[in-house]
Amino acid sequence: MARTDNRLPLIAFIVFIDMAGIGLIIPILPSLVESLSDTDVAHAALIGGELLFAYAAMQFLFAPVIGGLSDRFGRRPVLLGTLLVLAVDYAMMAWAPTLGWLFAGRIISGVMGATWAAANSCIADLYPPEQRGRLFGLLGGAGASGFVLGPAIGGVLGTIGLRLPFVAASVLALAGAVIGYVIFTETLPPERRRPFTLARANPFGTLVRMGRYPFVLGCLATIFLMQLGAQSQLSTWGYFLIERLRWSPLEIGLSVALFGIAIAIAQGLVTGPAIARFGERRCALVSLMFGLPSYVLLAFASTGWMIYLAIVIGAATGVAFPAIQGMMTTRIEEDAQGELQGAVASTVGLTSIIGPLVMTWVFGHFADAKGVYFPGAPFVLASGLIVAAWLLLARTIRRYF
Repeated sequence: MARTDNRLPLIAFIVFIDMAGIGLIIPILPSLVESLSDTDVAHAALIGGELLFAYAAMQFLFAPVIGGLSDRFGRRPVLLGTLLVLAVDYAMMAWAPTLGWLFAGRIISGVMGATWAAANSCIADLYPPEQRGRLFGLLGGAGASGFVLGPAIGGVLGTIGLRLPFVAASVLALAGAVIGYVIFTETLPPERRRPFTLARANPFGTLVRMGRYPFVLGCLATIFLMQLGAQSQLSTWGYFLIERLRWSPLEIGLSVALFGIAIAIAQGLVTGPAIARFGERRCALVSLMFGLPSYVLLAFASTGWMIYLAIVIGAATGVAFPAIQGMMTTRIEEDAQGELQGAVASTVGLTSIIGPLVMTWVFGHFADAKGVYFPGAPFVLASGLIVAAWLLLARTIRRYF
C-alpha cells in the first residue's frame, strides 16, 4: 500500500471537529424550536423543516462557489475560513433570542457548509485514483465519529441548558481553525489551479458541466435519490422519536451517536478492505441494498430495539457514498476536482432543500390527530427512493463504467 501523506490525519481531524459541532445541536433543536415558537411537536417539526431548508438552500447555492474558490486559491484558506466563520455563527445561535436569529444562523451555516467538500478535494489532490475510495471512506468515518461525540455530548449538555451545545460547537469549530492554521499546509500546487469564473462556480453551471460526463451525471442522480431518502432521518428523527416513543433529548442523542459509531465502522474500517477485495462498483451496489430493510424497520418501529436494529443495518449503506465518489473522480480532470466536489455538495444541498419540506410535511400529516396516524410514513417514502437509487446506479454502471 502506498505511503499515507502526513496531512491526512489533520484533514480527518478537521472533518471530525466540523461534524461534531453539527452533531452537538441535533438532540436539542426540536426542544429549542418548541421553546422559541411556543407550539407542539407536529408544528415544531414544520419549523424545523424550514430551518433545514434555509441551510440547504444556501449550501446548494454556495457550494460550487466554495469549490471554485478552492480550485483557484487552494484548499487551506477554504477549510480554515469556513471553520472560523462557523465558530462565530454557532456563538450567535447560542445567543439567538428569537426564531429570526436562529434562521439567520442557519443561513450562515449553509453558506459555510462546504468544509467536507474541500476536505474531499484534498484527497483528490494527494492520492491516485485507486486509493481515493478507501480514503473518502476514512474521511466519512472521521465525520461519523464526530457524530458519535457530538450528539452524545449535545444530549448531556442539553439537559443542563438548551443553548449550551451551541457554545460547545463554537469552541470545537474555533479549535479546528486554530489547529489547522498552525500545522496544515496546502495540498493543491499552484500549477494545478485554475481561474475562478461565476459561469462555472454556480450550481446550475456546475451541474450542466457535469452533464458532459454521463457516468458522473448518473452517479450524481444516484446520490440525489440516496440523500433524498436519508432526509427522512435527518429531517424528522428527533420529532419521530418524541412522537412515536416519547424519547428524551438524551435518548435521541445516544441513538444518533449509535448511528455515528456504525457509520464510522462502515466507512472508516469496512470501506477500504471491501473496495480492495470487491471493487468500487460491487461495493456501491451491494451496500445500497441494505437501505431498504433499514427504512422498513423504522417505518413500523414500535420499540427501541427495532430502532437500534434499523440503525445498524442502515449503516452498511455508508459504504456506497465513498465508493461512488471514488469512481467519479476518475472521470474528471485533475484541475476540476474541487468543482466535482462542489457538484456533489450542491446535489446533497438540493436534497436538503426538497427533503426537509417533503419529509416534515409527510410526518406532520400523519402524526397529527386528523386522518390516518402513521408517523413512520417518511420512511416508507425513503424505501421507494433507495430502490430507485439502486436501479439507476446499476444502469449507469452497466452502460458507462
